[in-house]
Amino acid sequence: MIKILKLILFIVFFIYQTFAFSKTTDEIDFNSKYISSYLSAIISENNHNSGDSLKYFNSSKILINKHEEYLKKYVINLTVNGKVQKSINTIKQNRNKSNSKFFEANLLLLIDNFKKKKFNENIELLNEFERYRDHGNYEYIIYEVLKSYNDLFLTRKLNLNDKKFGKLSSINEAFQYCYLNQSEASSVFINLINSDEGDYTRYLFFYFNNLIRNKDFESTKQISKTINVLESNLLIQQSKQWLNESNYNKFSQIFSCDNEQDILAEFFFLISNFLTVDKNFKKSSFYSNISNYLNPKFYFNLTHLISNYIENKNYEQTKNLLEKFNKEDEIYYWYKLKKVAQIIDDEQSSKQSLFYIEKKFKEYANPSTKIIYDMANIYKRNKEFKKSIKYYSLLLKKLNENSDEYADVLYKRGSSYERIGDYKSSDKDLLKSLSIKPNNPYVLNYLGYGWLERGYKIKDAISMLDKAYNQKKNDPFIIDSVGWGYYLIGDFVNAENFLRKAIQLMPKDPIVNDHYGDVLWKLNRKIQAKYYWQSALNSKDSENEMKTNISKKLLKGLDES
Repeated sequence: MIKILKLILFIVFFIYQTFAFSKTTDEIDFNSKYISSYLSAIISENNHNSGDSLKYFNSSKILINKHEEYLKKYVINLTVNGKVQKSINTIKQNRNKSNSKFFEANLLLLIDNFKKKKFNENIELLNEFERYRDHGNYEYIIYEVLKSYNDLFLTRKLNLNDKKFGKLSSINEAFQYCYLNQSEASSVFINLINSDEGDYTRYLFFYFNNLIRNKDFESTKQISKTINVLESNLLIQQSKQWLNESNYNKFSQIFSCDNEQDILAEFFFLISNFLTVDKNFKKSSFYSNISNYLNPKFYFNLTHLISNYIENKNYEQTKNLLEKFNKEDEIYYWYKLKKVAQIIDDEQSSKQSLFYIEKKFKEYANPSTKIIYDMANIYKRNKEFKKSIKYYSLLLKKLNENSDEYADVLYKRGSSYERIGDYKSSDKDLLKSLSIKPNNPYVLNYLGYGWLERGYKIKDAISMLDKAYNQKKNDPFIIDSVGWGYYLIGDFVNAENFLRKAIQLMPKDPIVNDHYGDVLWKLNRKIQAKYYWQSALNSKDSENEMKTNISKKLLKGLDES
């Protein structure tokens, strides 16, 4: 409702402004078709259809010199659609004192200068940026970091921002050291990779890149041996493949710390990631396209943009990007096939999607372990557990029985066995997984919780859960399991403490809501109990059996249900 009201107010203002303009100039009379096209562009934009939006913008370009808001929306839309150079040219051609002082215009002109190594000319633009310091967190960060990089490129001296942006400052620091080829770069990259504050495994690539630049090939190979390909992203998979083949030159072909554009591309990729986490997909795509414009060689970064497009169901744009990945590069080609299957799932059905990916899988004479692993996981996500077991079993034959990968796949297969009620096979796989990796908190949690649910070896189950919790005290699933363990042994006070924490971390999870409702009932907080049961019942993730049980509890209470 608020979005509609804003749109209406914008339309009224726009029409007023346009009529006012037409009365005070010798320009052509106001033409309704341009207004119509522009408004259609805005509506398409609000519906996350940037492709259609751009078509409408292009048909109303006569307004480009008349309205700052039009120019702003147009260049943003061009950029979101990957037409960054056209966006820059549009600003240059139509820039005047009244219509192009917005943040994105200055930013794109800065990008143009960076690309042309006109660092001195950026000083004036950065001074103009000063007024955007208070416009928003991201604008302020972008201004500060770009200023530090411009100074770095001009003076070739460190220009750090006193770590005021947390991990972003550390990343900025790492790339500044790397640009100057200083030894400190390695330690900063290592600290990022080993951080507990998020997943920074991406920076393993840049660490490898820096080691190779300094001809430390032995270190790269030793570190490469520790990489679990099955759980790695495409960039790290490819890095391991290149290292195994001693294709060291491949790293510098897609990224170089000597190249200012490459460093800036990484910064904008990071900003784009932050915005995706905030669910701001339009802005995220804007910065992602800038990143790809600055470094088009870094194909991995396209995967982030593809994810944004898929999130907004912009499948035409997704398919256009996917065409960049061909059969010569198996890692990215398989990624392409999975994304096509995902689109088929959304546009047609999961049955058609599985048929497609199974057909494509059969085209591989000797599929990699990663491809087999993905097939198993695809079937598991679709609750076809017997088929997932088939692929996990095929994969296990190709792995070292003492490896971490073997243990992880046993965990996956064991959980699939559990879902079809084959507890004997499930326990066997999970216990064997623990014999290889005794302290894996997720296996401990899964097995311990399963035993609790079955009323099997309760004390051993609680011991496993305690062990898991001591390693992952902020994991909501493990917290829920521990709380449920206390519930089953009748310690409702401790159960409530743990389950309250779990519900705070996962307020929409139906199982946690159901568990919390049960313990509240036992503590005679029956009105609250029914509230959480109702939340579990209303959840789209609740399975039918759970819904039946909860419905009974809502009617009769826990003791009689």
